[in-house]
Amino acid sequence: MDRYPFIDDLEARARRRLPHFSWEYLASGTGDESSMNRNRSALGEVVLQPELCKGVLEPTTDTTLFGTTYSAPIGIAPVGLTSLIWPGADAALATTAADARIPYVLSTVATGLIEDAGRLSNGMGWFQLYPPRDRALRQDLLDRALAAGLTTLVVTADVPFASRRERQRKAHVRVPPVIGPRVIWQAATHPAWTVGVLRTGMPRFRTLEKYVDANTMKHMAGFVGANLGGSLSWDYVAELRDAWDGPLVVKGLLDPGDARRAVAAGADGVQVSNHGGRQLEAAPAAIDALPQIVDAVGADTAILFDSGIRSGADVARAIALGADFVFCGRAYMFGLGALGADGAQHAHRILHDGLVNVMHQTGCSTLADLRDRVAH
Repeated sequence: MDRYPFIDDLEARARRRLPHFSWEYLASGTGDESSMNRNRSALGEVVLQPELCKGVLEPTTDTTLFGTTYSAPIGIAPVGLTSLIWPGADAALATTAADARIPYVLSTVATGLIEDAGRLSNGMGWFQLYPPRDRALRQDLLDRALAAGLTTLVVTADVPFASRRERQRKAHVRVPPVIGPRVIWQAATHPAWTVGVLRTGMPRFRTLEKYVDANTMKHMAGFVGANLGGSLSWDYVAELRDAWDGPLVVKGLLDPGDARRAVAAGADGVQVSNHGGRQLEAAPAAIDALPQIVDAVGADTAILFDSGIRSGADVARAIALGADFVFCGRAYMFGLGALGADGAQHAHRILHDGLVNVMHQTGCSTLADLRDRVAH
């Protein structure tokens, strides 16, 4: 696996191994994809100033967040329809989190069960909520997450309405895939993916199946559209604070005022994110929004970050600008697509080793030292 030292290498291999519809679902952004591309280019503009001749350094990346100590400030972001991208993805991601001692955030619309995520992640599991309009459904999801041992609730704020992902449309991405000559050909020419599907079964929204009459993806997609999202308000966040016995994070914020409102509603953390460039093509790069939100609420609130992370250097950049913790989704999915079940662990090693290397190069023994290395 040392042949794949960069996330971009994993991306290239995953693109070759995945069916076209799976790849386009994973890799696409919204609209003209300018916000997705802006994330990466803006991260590249963050420059760190080395301090040299520090003697022998032994950088430490252990990070305590919400009372739990993780091995690194790097977590697995929530990803929907995970097994459409790689069969059995949720189990592999949860196991990676347990082995690496990093958080794994299960999406409401992932294809694994809440109960399985809790068991496999061994205390490292979090739960991401697309806010249900029905409060009984919401409470049952929260009760299941708590019972499963998922420790932290992440409510996604930046999906008030479904976005237009043009590449997915052009690639004829359907959920579930429409079985026809196109899909049959893609399955036949991508045997590793197909064998995985035969072993694990067609992807389904397993966490949500108990709430609908039929458990096919076709019926479930309609249920998701009718029942999840579009209802979030600050009063709703305050209700979640009362209903959830654990840390609460509001994810998808780019505006300092929204960050302050999230804290006022009871959030323990805010996650600066533009949904990986998958919601609003005109959105600012998430890294450009980070310093203002840190200034607005960072003294007393955990600041989490995602969108555009592809390397340990990117993790260091976000921490240098004030993030306490960094999440990424595509990087781990590229690993799975490239190498199968062990690929997520390999992707984590790339990110973690890259972060440690940057700390050596900049003369940083601790993550806090990176805050002094931003070149102005």
